[in-house]
Formats: sequence, C-alpha cells, structure tokens
Amino acid sequence: MSTLQNKIDFAVVLRVTHANPNGDPLNGNRPRADYDGFGEITDVCIKRKLRDRLLESGQSIFVQSDDRKIDGARSLKARADAALGKKLGSSETAKLACEQWFDVRAFGQLFAFKSDKKSKREADSEGDTGVSIGIRGPVTVQSAFSVEPVDISSTQITKSVSGEGDGSKRGSDTMGMKHRVDKGIYVFYGSMNPQLAERTGFSDADAETIKQLLPKLLENDESSARPAGSMEVLKVIWWKHNCKSGQYSSAKVHRSLAVQPDGGMQLDTLDGLSHEILGGF
Repeated sequence: MSTLQNKIDFAVVLRVTHANPNGDPLNGNRPRADYDGFGEITDVCIKRKLRDRLLESGQSIFVQSDDRKIDGARSLKARADAALGKKLGSSETAKLACEQWFDVRAFGQLFAFKSDKKSKREADSEGDTGVSIGIRGPVTVQSAFSVEPVDISSTQITKSVSGEGDGSKRGSDTMGMKHRVDKGIYVFYGSMNPQLAERTGFSDADAETIKQLLPKLLENDESSARPAGSMEVLKVIWWKHNCKSGQYSSAKVHRSLAVQPDGGMQLDTLDGLSHEILGGF
C-alpha cells in the first residue's frame, strides 16, 4: 500500500447548543474560552473523539480511553508489551508500532522507557534515565475556536441524596455547578503531510478513512455535559493538492474559508486547488 501521495488540508465546522464542548478542569470545568471570550475545544479533545470513532469503525488504536477500551490492557505500556513483546524498545519499535496502530502512524506517539538498571540510584549515578522513541505523525489538528465570543451560563445543582454521611442531612457534596455554552459555531483545521507519511506508512486509504469519519466526529460522544443533539458537525471541507509539497501553504488554504456566526460559510477559490464539501452526519 502506497503512502499518502498528495498534501491534504481540511476544516470542520460544528455547532454547539446548550452544551459544554470541552470543560477546563482548572476552572471548575467551565467551557474553555480565551481571554477575548472565544470558545475553544483543544486539539487533544478533538483527537480523542477521532480516536474513539476510529476504534468504533474497527481500526486498531493505541491510545484508548479507559471507558472505551476493547482490550484488557491497564496502561499504554501493557498494550505495547502485548503487541510488540521483546521488540519493544528496539530499533524496530517505530516501524512495528506504525504498522500496528492507526493513531500512531497518523498522529505520532512518544514511547518512553525506564532504564533497565536494577536500581534507580544506579541509573541516576550514571545519568541513565532510560530511552524515548519519538514518532512524528503526518496528521496535525488545530484547536477549534468559535467564530464569535460565546456566552457561558452557570447553573447550581443539587443531588437528591447525600453521597456521604448517614443521610440525615445534606452534605456539601450534594451541591454543585454545571456550565454550558448557550450557542456557538466552532471551526477547526487540520493538515496531512506526505513527507511525514513516508516515515510512518500513513496511506491514501488512511486519509480516506479519516475523511469519512469527520462528519460523524460527534456521534456516540454524548454525556450529561453534552446531551445527544447538542453538538453537531455542519460541514467538512476537504482540500486535496495535486502534489506532495502542496500548491499553497496550509495557512493560505485555511484562510480561504470564512465562517459566519449562523453557520454559513464563504469559500474563496484558489486557482488549481480542488475542494470537496461534505455535510454533517
């Protein structure tokens, strides 16, 4: 199977209605926003959702979340040991990992190993802290930002029962807060680099798999903070260049898309660059 032959840029437009698209644990789990009030969904959050959709479609995924994992591995190290065995940590690690796991050959991965010294003191005395094998992936995803500042609503909630104590009175654990974005249109961008794809084996077929899953990115991702139907992908824009190096820079391609606060969009034509628009699922 040949590796990716053409540079690809893409964009995803999504709508949030009365949901918390990405809570900040350092800020009481309030929806993330920058200092200017624009809502944010981190790239890590987006790749988590994409990994989950890939896993549901039958792809082999290395970084599985604990509540969705399909094997008995209790850690990434355990999963790597089970798949690679004695070859884990060898010069073949990167090649075998890319062949084994879709997300590794797409997004890259850092495999870090502790020193094989018998004691930590012995390792530290010799300056041997272990070895790290880094894999740089060809698929990059930016954080999503709202096209205009978002309004965040906060609601105080109570539970009907106490989580602690004898139940004779309500404790502090029965009180809480929920936060949501009332409404917002978010956009995120991404790219696929053929030069880096040659190193990991990321193929045209892999790119097509991601393309087909992006419209379904928010399906099966419901929670109390994100009720079903409160988040939806509106459009996926897919630019395919006619060469490996790209006809235009990713920055220029991404700037050709202008998204309106109501979800509408305007797409400037770049000479010779083809694009495809997919509707949300």
